[in-house]
Amino acid sequence: MKITRREGLIGAAALGLASRGLAAPSASLDAAARRRGLRFGTALGMGQFPDAQYRALIEAECGVIVPENELKMRAIHPVGPDDFDFTKADILVDYATSKGLKLRGHNLIWHHPEWMPKWSETYDYGPDPAARVAQILTRHVETVCRRYASRIYTWDVVNEAVDNKTGVMRETAFSRAMGSPEAVLDLAFRTARATVPNCELVYNDYMDWASTAHSAGVLRLLRGFRDRNVPVDTLGIQAHISAKPGIARGGFGPDQEELWRRFLDAVTGMGYKLQVTELDVSDAAIPGDFATRDAAVADMTRAFLDCTLSYRQVNTVMVWGMSDRYSWLQKNKKRADGLPLRCCPYDADFKPHPMRGAIAQSLALAPVR
Repeated sequence: MKITRREGLIGAAALGLASRGLAAPSASLDAAARRRGLRFGTALGMGQFPDAQYRALIEAECGVIVPENELKMRAIHPVGPDDFDFTKADILVDYATSKGLKLRGHNLIWHHPEWMPKWSETYDYGPDPAARVAQILTRHVETVCRRYASRIYTWDVVNEAVDNKTGVMRETAFSRAMGSPEAVLDLAFRTARATVPNCELVYNDYMDWASTAHSAGVLRLLRGFRDRNVPVDTLGIQAHISAKPGIARGGFGPDQEELWRRFLDAVTGMGYKLQVTELDVSDAAIPGDFATRDAAVADMTRAFLDCTLSYRQVNTVMVWGMSDRYSWLQKNKKRADGLPLRCCPYDADFKPHPMRGAIAQSLALAPVR
């Protein structure tokens, strides 16, 4: 039987893990995903990139990576709109290419006042601010997309434009200059489509079935895209979710599932595809030993993915980190007992959690795309 280059890479990575005393999977999560017509991957940033053990784990399990922060506007334009710095992004993109990993792009504009480039609030946009912002945004999207056109197959064009508490569109210096958030978002998507016409274009947001205001706001935005003929292909579901203590299925009960299905029905009913783009599960609220915490996280993961992957419109599942060692949640979701969170498929020593098994099971049972 002929072994493909990708299978050879997986085997080599698994041997690398074993040589370091780490658990190596018998079949990768990406292989399980591909059998159902999906892809599986993870975020990877320069903060973790030097760790050869972590890279070996990613190479053994994943078929896709997404740079964690290195492609964001704030990273590419640290000083001003006319200076581009691709140093860190190029390292990650070149690494992915060398290992046969596919690439997601994240993101062309994070339309959130806290995460826009710092200079954007104080920059002098001149006598015609709308024209100047349009020029800056167009040049940014064209330059970044062209640079990676042959390697990035899907872009989060816009990230988190809807306030997750109120459902109202967020305002930034760009939207104030152009007259509305919609003007900024529409220009970004239309420019991306013109620049990389075969790329899957994603609107990515922090989805929470408990926040009806947020989900209603996202649906309004998605309907608006359709009404204005904006070229948006896919909704990216970040899926930073939390397990609940003492509740079956980790807290993803019938009420939550009903709300979530109602939302996904509305999204797919408008013709959008779906991606799970940033999955992790906080156990900050789960008391008890590791076994109790791990079981709750695995139950929540399995319940959420079983529901979401029942939609054939989902084509990708991405976790936001493969190991607890490097999860952003360790700084942002503190436990009352002060212990580190167990929120990713692998622990801090790169040994698999039950969450890894839950992902594998959900992928194995997902309908074929």
